[in-house]
Amino acid sequence: MKRWITRIFATIGGVVVVAAVLSLVISAITRDRVADPTILVVDLEKPMVESVVDDPLARIMLEDHLQVREVVDAIDRAADDDRVVGLVARIGAGGQGLAAIQEVRQAVERFQASDKPAVAYAETIGEVGPGNEGYYLASAFDEIYLQQSGDIGLTGLISHTPFLAETWEKLHLEPRMDHRHEYKNALNTFTETEFTEAHEEAEQAVLDAIFDDMVEDIAADRGLDRSELRELVDEGPFLGEEAVEAGLVDRLAYRRQVHDRLEEELGVEAERMGLRAYLRAAGEPHERGTGVAVIHGTGGVARGESGFQPLTGAQSMGSDSVTRAFRDAIEDDDIEAILFRVDSPGGSYVASDAIWYEVSQAREAGKPVVVSFGNVAASGGYYVAMDADRIVTQPATVTGSIGVLGGKLLTEEFWREQFGLNWDWVQSSENAGHWTGLQDYTDHGWSRHQDWLDRVYGDFTEKAAAGRKKPVDHVHDVAKGRIWSGSQALEHDLVDSLGGYAEARAEIRELLELEEDAPLAMRPFPEPRTFLEALMAGDQQRGGVELAAIRALEAIQPAMRELERAGIISDREVLELPREPDIR
Repeated sequence: MKRWITRIFATIGGVVVVAAVLSLVISAITRDRVADPTILVVDLEKPMVESVVDDPLARIMLEDHLQVREVVDAIDRAADDDRVVGLVARIGAGGQGLAAIQEVRQAVERFQASDKPAVAYAETIGEVGPGNEGYYLASAFDEIYLQQSGDIGLTGLISHTPFLAETWEKLHLEPRMDHRHEYKNALNTFTETEFTEAHEEAEQAVLDAIFDDMVEDIAADRGLDRSELRELVDEGPFLGEEAVEAGLVDRLAYRRQVHDRLEEELGVEAERMGLRAYLRAAGEPHERGTGVAVIHGTGGVARGESGFQPLTGAQSMGSDSVTRAFRDAIEDDDIEAILFRVDSPGGSYVASDAIWYEVSQAREAGKPVVVSFGNVAASGGYYVAMDADRIVTQPATVTGSIGVLGGKLLTEEFWREQFGLNWDWVQSSENAGHWTGLQDYTDHGWSRHQDWLDRVYGDFTEKAAAGRKKPVDHVHDVAKGRIWSGSQALEHDLVDSLGGYAEARAEIRELLELEEDAPLAMRPFPEPRTFLEALMAGDQQRGGVELAAIRALEAIQPAMRELERAGIISDREVLELPREPDIR
């Protein structure tokens, strides 16, 4: 089975290699230059990604998605480039994540400070669907243009939570899980039929805090009163003409008309240049100055190498990859500080702890660590950051969730009732069935599970207290598994300041006692490999293409494993990988 999938990936890989080589040749021959004048054109309709893991399939599948940092860098570079006279951004419904949107909004504000016009254009901001994120992004621009057939899906925020207790009952599955503590709400998805009081309290508080920030920003940008804007949101969604009348949009126009109008206002005929072409031609900012390592931790925290699941598009923050990047940065004499960019919902406690340790080692080596949070830094995503010198978060970043959960689903009745499949077993020891879903915990096993939960929670809160220089009791009061918005996290001393890359750089300068405008050379760690290097790289002597095929198989492996155990399939090539509890 693995062989024919590998051949498919090898064929695809061969085509990709040829395309990559041709692309490099064409790029070298026709290297872009920045005309004078130029209008920077940025397409923000597709969701941005925080980073792209060094994986050939990830490179292919995420190629069309802009990374948050390159968007911010291009806008910042253009702000200081006299050849660039304006900015036009194409906006969609959203899907970016509110913290990423705040990051881009801040870059647009810096661009506007250079007295250059920034214009947003959208065919529609929510076509028969929500457009809250897209409109929030668009509102940062000087003017918003909407196609005449477009709509504004501004209706306010909603957070859906699934509850599976009745589903398990229908399937004859029984969750045997526990958590620390009442706000560790991920557990409720498995054990409840609706919000608990603590769950609803935390979810509503975060939603209200994020919406309050949105209302304040949009009202200020559009010259509206906040109470007036709230009333407008309650009246949404809006047809195009209605959005203009309400002051949410400036004009209805098609894309060509937007560009023509901007050139008319500027009084010049300008070249239009895309974001990546502009960065290639103009050069990225922050290339010279005091050396700062930039390390990304994106996706669920897991042991091993950072990875990519092609069937879901999910990336993982591998402890081996991230800790190696920290060690390399510590040993590099040209690196004076580290910027650790984290966007993670959590994951393995052990992997999180390994990364936490390397953060502490960087500090001991005299290299300050500043963490910048993306859309989410919860549970293990907060754990990896809490020993940094400074933590910077966006107001909308889901932050905290200092807690732990774990357990298993009891499956014996499921197999019998759904498939007529009966299990029996022999075992050598009293607690041999501790990890299997076919047996409940023994009294001793449940006690051990409680000890594990207490150990993880105690370690988490004690390290958070040490990192934040607060009493453990204070940390416990804001922990208990509770999520906070970034603004709330700042109020509770879980972070140091609000902002994104720019604020993180300011924190680094302060820690290094540099001037406020001192240049910083931001170097990615590990150094990005070329596409060909990533494709041909081996893992235990495997080629990159074969490795990509194996990772694709990993994505469907859990279901395949259960089918094999049930005797429905008998492919012995299905990969077996160890499992461990998550602390999401």
